[in-house]
Amino acid sequence: QVHVVESGGGLVQAGGSLRLSCTASGSIFRINTMGWYRQAPGKQREMVAVINSAGITNYADFVKGRFTISGDNAKNTVALQMNSLKPDDTGVYYCYMNGRPHDSLAYAPQAYWGEGTLVTVSE
Repeated sequence: QVHVVESGGGLVQAGGSLRLSCTASGSIFRINTMGWYRQAPGKQREMVAVINSAGITNYADFVKGRFTISGDNAKNTVALQMNSLKPDDTGVYYCYMNGRPHDSLAYAPQAYWGEGTLVTVSE
């Protein structure tokens, strides 16, 4: 069983900063991709930022220059530093991990999600 737990959400004024953190525990190995997605009220879940095991990052256009993702594969952790926050950044932020259920390439990677942490940015 795998547990993916986010922390760091909250209420912040526009222009402020927040740092989200996420840790995966349990039977998850060889994580190849970690990342953050978000879902605003009434909208579909969308990718915010991802990082692979080589440290290569990919950001959604709407966060480029404002958000920074970092990951530690050895510790199964990923963080998202969010600066210059805007009211449009409001939503539930979900941590995503893609790894194997056993420490063997014989097992296919699976996606694991946290339950989300709420970020609210006020005017």
